[in-house]
Amino acid sequence: MISGQSGIVIVMAAVFFLWNAVKILNEYERGVVFRLGRVIPVKGPGIVIIIPMIDRLVRVSLRTITMDVPSQDVITRDNVSVKVNAVVYFKVIDPIKSVTEIEDYYFATSQIAQTTLRSVLGQGHLDDLLSKRDQINADLQRIIDAQTEPWGIKVTAVETKNVDLPVEMQRAIAKQAEAERDRRAKVIHAEGELQASEKLTEAARTLSAVPSALQLRYLQTLSEISVEKNSTIIFPLPIELIKPFLSQMADK
Repeated sequence: MISGQSGIVIVMAAVFFLWNAVKILNEYERGVVFRLGRVIPVKGPGIVIIIPMIDRLVRVSLRTITMDVPSQDVITRDNVSVKVNAVVYFKVIDPIKSVTEIEDYYFATSQIAQTTLRSVLGQGHLDDLLSKRDQINADLQRIIDAQTEPWGIKVTAVETKNVDLPVEMQRAIAKQAEAERDRRAKVIHAEGELQASEKLTEAARTLSAVPSALQLRYLQTLSEISVEKNSTIIFPLPIELIKPFLSQMADK
C-alpha cells in the first residue's frame, strides 16, 4: 500500500516537473531566463526546458507594438493652444535589456512619447505643425528612439494624427484661406487679361499690315452674325467707301 502511494507521488512529482520545466515559445517570442537571479542566454523559439524552482522565464514579444499617445495640450511658439495626439510604432530588439534595464518598457515608452510630443511641438509655430507633418514625425521618431535605445527598444515610426484647434483659430485660418483663394483668382484673371491683350495687339498688327485680311475678317463677322436669330438688319459696306470719311476725321 505504501509502495503504491509512493508511486503516485513520484508520478505527480514528475508531471509537476514537466509542466513547469517545459515551455513552448512562439516564433515571435523569446525567453529571458533568470537562473538563481542571473540572466542566461535568451531561449526560443520552440521548446524551452528550465529548472523549476531555480529558473524563472520571462516571455518577451518581438512583434511591432502600436501605441496610441493620448491628446496632449501643446502651446506653440506663437502662443496658440492646441491638442495633438499621435501613434507610435516600436518593437523589442534586445529582450534582455527590455527586462533588465527597465521595469515596464511599454509604460516608459508611453511616457517618453507624451513628453517628447509636447516638447517638440512647443518649439515650432502653428503653420509648421499644419504644413510640415513629415519633418515633425521624423524628429519625434529620432528623439524617442534615442531615449528608448538603452532599453532595447526600437521606435520605427511616429505619426501625429489629429490637431484640435480653438474655434477662433479655426475661423481665422478659414478667413486666411478664403483671402488666399481670392488673391489667386485675381492673379489668374489678371494674367488672362494680359495674355488676351497681347494676342489682340498681335492680331491688330497683322490685320493692319495686310488689308485683305481685315476685309476677310469683316466678312467672317458678318457671316457669324447672320447665323444667329435676331431682328437686326445689317447692310455690309466695303471699307473703301468709308475710308475717305475716316481720313477726314483723322485730319481733324
